[in-house]
Amino acid sequence: MEIEDIARRIYILRQEHRDLDAAIDALLTGTGRDQLQIARLKKRKLRLRDEISMLEDQLIPDIIA
Repeated sequence: MEIEDIARRIYILRQEHRDLDAAIDALLTGTGRDQLQIARLKKRKLRLRDEISMLEDQLIPDIIA
């Protein structure tokens, strides 16, 4: 992947991560809490964070000192 493609993908994943945050907050503040749905969203959010970290590592060049 090119640097621009990686940066674009990171931007999209961060947006999705923020959207999941909002969805989780909405479910937590609602009266009928769906614990299973909340757990699924949190798990998805963790997978996104891991993917973002992996892509960010690809942007950092390996420098042997």
